[in-house]
Amino acid sequence: MRVVATPVGSWRTVGFLMLALLLVTVGDQARAAEAERIDPERVVRSVVGIRAVVPPDSQSSQTLGTERTGSGVVIDGSGLILTIGYTVMEASQITVTAADGRDFPATLSAYDPVSGFGLLRAGLGFQAPWLRLADSHQVKEGDTLLVVTGGEARGAAAVHVVGKREFAGYWEYLLDEALFTFPPIRAFNGAALVNGDGRLVGVGSLLVGEAVQGRGVPGNMFVPVSALEPILADLLAYGRRQEPPRPWLGVTLREETGRILVEKVSPRGPAETAGVRPGDWIVGVGGQGVGGLADFYRKLWSLGPAGTVVPLDVMRGEALTPVPVTSGDRVRFLRLTPTL
Repeated sequence: MRVVATPVGSWRTVGFLMLALLLVTVGDQARAAEAERIDPERVVRSVVGIRAVVPPDSQSSQTLGTERTGSGVVIDGSGLILTIGYTVMEASQITVTAADGRDFPATLSAYDPVSGFGLLRAGLGFQAPWLRLADSHQVKEGDTLLVVTGGEARGAAAVHVVGKREFAGYWEYLLDEALFTFPPIRAFNGAALVNGDGRLVGVGSLLVGEAVQGRGVPGNMFVPVSALEPILADLLAYGRRQEPPRPWLGVTLREETGRILVEKVSPRGPAETAGVRPGDWIVGVGGQGVGGLADFYRKLWSLGPAGTVVPLDVMRGEALTPVPVTSGDRVRFLRLTPTL
């Protein structure tokens, strides 16, 4: 199956294509009748394009660039837009493109490094229908869902859920359960993953080389919206979740056969300040061995909140070196309001 790249302005065609794809995957007549009641126009118009401009001296510009594009999903009647946070993180200018092609300024309302979600508010005059959130726990391997993208890549495509499992990212990130889909969608970041009821199941995060565990099958990773619901009230009220922030080291890591290699350290971050270097191997935390990224993160975060001293066991050549790192709060190292 392929992405249908439909030009802006012909979203009605995309909407009815979405409905057709849904009906093809539905077996019983009752379920098909329910699908016919879905308003495909509403689904398509709820997905917007996003363009973000990020100052070159920001932390994330070194890895994510200064000009970023993606999609977002309107999730309430006031113009609240859910996207993947790295698209808009540290942006000094954000523009939202509605389904009719009109552009609106937007502001970053919240960023959550734990889930990876970001929330935007579109500016005056923006109007769009919104999608309800689904119970993403109900998604099963083998389900057929729809990916809807906005902006210049506006379109829709059917995908299959090929995995539900934990995901550990190299940037000190861990999801207990992520959704993996096939075939791969190139315009993945912030894309809407929609179920047969026309509800939002997940938000696009990554293109991955191993969507099916243990096999080199490319696909996408989506963050389930179930990760948003417990924290949404906090994000709306405070711009971040109201619980002690996790200890952050400021390292980019790679897992190799269960071992953890430090590939990069964030400038002026906790790890660099403590003397951690690219090329170090992290083999333990406080004398406890680590078995891969997920195990390392769980041991790291179990030590306490941000500010906790993390006793890393680092291998340099043949020497085992203890390196105590005074951890930080990741959000405080980001310029989330760079225009101020």
